[in-house]
Amino acid sequence: MADLLEDGPRNPIKIQDNTFRDGHQSTLATRMRTEDMLPIAEKMDSVGFWAMEVWGGATFDTMHRFLGEDPFERIRTLKKYIKKTPFSMLLRGQNLVGYRNYADDVARLFVDKSCEAGMDIFRVFDALNDFRNFETVVERIKANGKHFQGTICYTLTERRMGGDVFNLDYYLNKAKELQAMGADTLCLKDMAGIMAPFDIANIITELKKVITIPIHLHTHYTSGMGSMVYLEAIKAGVDIIDTCLAPFALRTSQPAVEPIVATLFGTTRDPGFDLPQLLELGEYMETVAPKYRDYLAKNKMSIIDTGVLVHQVPGGMISNLVSQLKEAKALDRLAEVYAEVAVTRKELGTPPLVTPTSQIVGVQAVLNVLFGKYKMVTNEVKDLVFGLYGKTPTSVDPEVQKKVLKGYKRGETPVTGRAADYLEPELDAARAKVGDLAKDDFDLLIYAIYPTTGEKFLKWKYGLEEKPASVKPKTLEDIRREDEAMAAAIEEVCATVQ
Repeated sequence: MADLLEDGPRNPIKIQDNTFRDGHQSTLATRMRTEDMLPIAEKMDSVGFWAMEVWGGATFDTMHRFLGEDPFERIRTLKKYIKKTPFSMLLRGQNLVGYRNYADDVARLFVDKSCEAGMDIFRVFDALNDFRNFETVVERIKANGKHFQGTICYTLTERRMGGDVFNLDYYLNKAKELQAMGADTLCLKDMAGIMAPFDIANIITELKKVITIPIHLHTHYTSGMGSMVYLEAIKAGVDIIDTCLAPFALRTSQPAVEPIVATLFGTTRDPGFDLPQLLELGEYMETVAPKYRDYLAKNKMSIIDTGVLVHQVPGGMISNLVSQLKEAKALDRLAEVYAEVAVTRKELGTPPLVTPTSQIVGVQAVLNVLFGKYKMVTNEVKDLVFGLYGKTPTSVDPEVQKKVLKGYKRGETPVTGRAADYLEPELDAARAKVGDLAKDDFDLLIYAIYPTTGEKFLKWKYGLEEKPASVKPKTLEDIRREDEAMAAAIEEVCATVQ
């Protein structure tokens, strides 16, 4: 196998950097501020990344809600410093950057305004891999002359790829669908870090036989297999991979770029990056990281979660489950919930566990454990079973369907069409409600996607309300004072003990 990398024509691996989006979303609750990106933005632009993921996912939510920043302004600001490297975003199909399906008029305007702000590459995924939920956003991506990256959410029902549902044919057929839709590249998105290295090598090899567009691989380091997955994928001919600078890599983030660059040095797949330059960028990230240290998980010694190899629950979903059980004073029942997640998932049509279906399945599993099977049912589960998120990979259990939809406001017979076809236009109503508070379509979108927190943010933005202290940035001087106070407290306790 080594000969594949040592001999033959050069075929440099392309690398997307995710530090400014998924890196801090996965490790630091998406709290990195734009001001901490700018000092290295120009140097990042000179590395030679295929693209930089700077937006989408949870950034839109956390920026306006917790950081008091305008999400669209981040794109415009970064574009002033990063002029050569294309920007990439994670777009949840008809969910956009929220947690439900939005009407087509909202979806169209969102893509148009994201393009206007400076977005170049749209990684579009759907939590059910129902590509009908791509149609509206893809039409606008193409109309704006931007890059459509069609995405398959990678998931399993067994330890390795296979079984009746998520087998090799499933992924090959989905890939062919996306190419036929006009995807410029294909992304395999492993949100839980559960890809096995030899499985992914097999998929890449077989995909190369049935599609012609470049293949982009995204995984997380959660299980500890991420770098092994990338190496096998690189040997098999994958075109692009996602990485982060080391300080924001590993854990539930992506593999670190530096060891991969060092590993491929001098091979046919050497990306040609300057390793000392990457180390310098990592050193800068270390200097700002203390501002965000309170968001870093400290409950375990291990930086990987080997449990995910069995329960397959993504890192973000685990934190939600723990939070819910703590609130119910039932954290001791976490193992029961892990077991119930697998059962609930199958009963609800075996959806991939990614936003928003991971939260939908996870919350229902907690309710099933605490109160009995489907004694309490969330509105989101009702919407999922009714078909408002799209078609599930397998059929919903008929008995569960009956229980869940009994007395449901929309009816008890599920719909089978494209999910957004059952949604009324939303923009006119949003425009009427927000009134003069929205100065332009960018403001309107913030409100339309997040009405409650969006309205609050717009009041902060235009000085109608003062931002609370909780959204104001913490400085390194704040950190220094905290450390000094902690050291003094420890010294006082030690003196008392002596």
